[in-house]
Amino acid sequence: MQHLHQYLGHLYVFRLVIEQGSFQGAANQLGLPRSSVSKKLAQLEGFVDQRLLHRSTRQLRLTDAGAALLEATETMAQLMSNTEHLILSHQDEAVGRVKISCSTLMGQRYLLPSIPLLKQRYPKITFQVNLSDRVVNLLDEGVDIAIRTGHLPDSSLVARRIGEKRWGWFASPDYLASWGEPNSPDHLSQHQCLVFSNQTTTIDHWHFSNDGNEIKTVAIDPAMVVDDGRTLVELATMGQGIVMIDPLLVRRELAEGKLMSIFQQWRSPELQPIHLVCLGRSIRSKAVEVVWQALVEGLQRDLIQP
Repeated sequence: MQHLHQYLGHLYVFRLVIEQGSFQGAANQLGLPRSSVSKKLAQLEGFVDQRLLHRSTRQLRLTDAGAALLEATETMAQLMSNTEHLILSHQDEAVGRVKISCSTLMGQRYLLPSIPLLKQRYPKITFQVNLSDRVVNLLDEGVDIAIRTGHLPDSSLVARRIGEKRWGWFASPDYLASWGEPNSPDHLSQHQCLVFSNQTTTIDHWHFSNDGNEIKTVAIDPAMVVDDGRTLVELATMGQGIVMIDPLLVRRELAEGKLMSIFQQWRSPELQPIHLVCLGRSIRSKAVEVVWQALVEGLQRDLIQP
């Protein structure tokens, strides 16, 4: 016969499901797939030979046996909390792996320059950097910290706003010398336009507003489509067309004269927040905590619009 001590972890998962109000909420806190949480609950129910939860698509409800078990294990929450605080209080050094995810261009321009200082400050941390222009699932891919642009629908993420994304329109001097500078967004149909597109996003409708609050939306017929932000900027500097991108990400090219801003009398009506995100404070290691704090401070300082 199996012993109760083999199910202490399952009891903790059971309590966490009730606390979070859902299997997914518990899974996010634990850094586990939802299916693993569901399996542990089923195993616990098999051990006690009673159903503990009534499950529906909208809510979870304790059975009488579940309510009794929840009451009987009341001291477990305090035990776990005391143990966690004890471990963290004795974890003086930042040691271990920290995986950071970011889009390619943002990562190249703002994340990577911060890594040498972080490595110097925390030599026992192993940094794993993932640069990708697709949306990365933190839980599925073991990501500790990510930089995300746009509004965050997932409330389970711990987020800190570090900046704001805007849009601007740019072309190289060589391109403008050959094709001329468009005077209005309506003239984009006569130009070569470079468009970003990946599996989830295609930015082929460009939005403009002016001081008179006139708003234009231009459907772009792209001359070239790319799925990598770095390539998009490189093609623009090579004179291959007009690009719409965040001015933050082309500061270097603007300063060096490789790109020029166009449509000076127009601006983008779209503003999107930039967040630093992670899964949850309760399971954050000392290493993740110190890197999180350093990135918040550094990126908030850097991500200021020109």
